Amino acid sequence: MRALKTLCLGAAAAFIAGLPAQAETKLTIATVNNNDMVVMQKLSKDFEAKNPDIKLNWVVLEENTLRQRLTTDIATKGGQYDVMTIGLFEAPMWGERNWLTAFDAVPADYKLDDVLKSVRDGLSYDGKLYALPFYAESQMTFYRKDLFDKAGLTMPEQPTWKDIDGFAAKIHDPDHGIYGICLRGKPGWGENIGQITPVANSYGARWFDMEWKPQFDTPAWKEGLTVYVDLLKKYGPPGAASNGYNENLALFASGKCGMWVDATVSAGFLNDPKQSSVVGKLGYAHPPYGKFNKGNHYLWSWALAVPASSKAPDAAKKFIYWATSPDYIKLVADYSGIVTVPPGTRQSTYDNADYIKAAPFAKLTLDTIQTANMTDATQEKVPYRGISFVGIPEFQSIGTAVGQEFAAVIAGKKTVDQGLAAAQSLTQRAMRQAGYPKK
Repeated sequence: MRALKTLCLGAAAAFIAGLPAQAETKLTIATVNNNDMVVMQKLSKDFEAKNPDIKLNWVVLEENTLRQRLTTDIATKGGQYDVMTIGLFEAPMWGERNWLTAFDAVPADYKLDDVLKSVRDGLSYDGKLYALPFYAESQMTFYRKDLFDKAGLTMPEQPTWKDIDGFAAKIHDPDHGIYGICLRGKPGWGENIGQITPVANSYGARWFDMEWKPQFDTPAWKEGLTVYVDLLKKYGPPGAASNGYNENLALFASGKCGMWVDATVSAGFLNDPKQSSVVGKLGYAHPPYGKFNKGNHYLWSWALAVPASSKAPDAAKKFIYWATSPDYIKLVADYSGIVTVPPGTRQSTYDNADYIKAAPFAKLTLDTIQTANMTDATQEKVPYRGISFVGIPEFQSIGTAVGQEFAAVIAGKKTVDQGLAAAQSLTQRAMRQAGYPKK
């Protein structure tokens, strides 16, 4: 009997061994090292538990590095990544070139109509959606109410850059480790250029005229850049030319900045007592403007897309539906509090009374997102789409090169005039080499 039992067990084992193993799909996800994406990586255990046949491989990179690697990979059809974190700059252009897989059969329970239309439109080309938003943002003015109260200051709902300069002068206290204002100086088309361009827009500047001729040699650009640079030189922290988004977020969260003009998405982080020392001390206002209250705040979304070169597009889409869903927003709320949920993507977030109560910045965030006009952001006509960027492929290299010139100005290595002259020259050269104006 024992011999027979052993024989049967051996036969069963041989049969099982002969069955094909459950296929495991590996997804490589490339994303930026922003706080919300770090949280997504942590919470992805929920996705893996629900999808045990899918294994996630994370590539988390600094913003400039991420953009360089993704652009190279998708242009060469390298196929290194299954999920890419991109934005309103890339999605329409890459979709037009058939480099991305369209989201043309979104499940009903995803509730696509709940996603804000301005964000959906920004991630689409020719009526097709090529990425789904993880979060969306515009800009706002963050300020320390306690410092303003101590100095007897009142922040208007809509400040000007002249107002900001006056406030910075009065709250600047470097001897006690508090700087009047923090702004991005780190070079990059999505770093310092993404912040400086809306300032320049509000002084009447534009990157190109209707003939694609660079416009850095105009008084408007000089005025806008001078305002930005002077603020950092007079009231900014040391090393401001090297500070990007994450560096300034850390400075503000640790109480080092009296004001900060930057992404609305930062508000959730700054209201998390586990990560911020300024909870309960914050005030919020519209982003400042110079002479014109137009084009002074951008629209951006960090979104998730599937490159056409992915070998597992269905699994990649399944992950993206999970990461950008209402259920994921609830998951974040349970994990770190409702105030920290990814903002700017779904109307249901702003219809949630609990969120509105917990997030005093919610209405302002929604307002700036909905009023940022990517096709009418300058005083004079332009041939391009974009507020903080120019919607052409060449802008990635041009914008980063100009950003290096502006960082040199912030660092005191060049004057404003020298920086603008260099920007004019290198942009003229790059556009000529690219064959502009194109018919």
